Amino acid sequence: MKPINRCGWGTNDPQMLAYHDQEWGVPVHDDRKLFEFLVLDAFQAGVSWAIVLRKRENFRRAFHNFDARKIAKYGARDTKRLLADAGIIRNRLKIAATINNAQRFLEIQKEFGSFDQYVWSFVGGKPRINKFKTIKQIPATSKESDALSADLKARGFKFVGSTICYAFMQAAGLVNDHTVDCFRYRQVKV
Repeated sequence: MKPINRCGWGTNDPQMLAYHDQEWGVPVHDDRKLFEFLVLDAFQAGVSWAIVLRKRENFRRAFHNFDARKIAKYGARDTKRLLADAGIIRNRLKIAATINNAQRFLEIQKEFGSFDQYVWSFVGGKPRINKFKTIKQIPATSKESDALSADLKARGFKFVGSTICYAFMQAAGLVNDHTVDCFRYRQVKV
């Protein structure tokens, strides 16, 4: 049996493998799922994705399954509850940013009809297909992530630097950064 080729970061951790094999790089057009990736990528800043992934179900529970309408209404009691929740990453600034970003997210939905319409406009409505041979070739940012970051910041979003935006774009399939030898490269390319 021939071994399966994967991107170099798809470790032996079962959760990371499942994430790589089933989610990462698959184009997402569901606003709730896009918001989830935006929130999780902001919480990833300064920690490993494996940590965020292990806490993902706790994040879903703590943040009402990433329902932006509910999160936008969070107040001091919710912030206190989240800061006491050992199941998530307890960072006051990131929690405040999530609440703020939910409010800004709703504004974008109102203006563009959906966050999907807005965010996909930064890649011309279809995924950017890269042709990297090794993970070392994959950049941390791109001109598209720079533009998305600048626009989100201008709209009042927090924790949306270009590196976070690029990670979001990779996760949500706006770019295909699977290496060309990875079995998922062709699968998500279609």
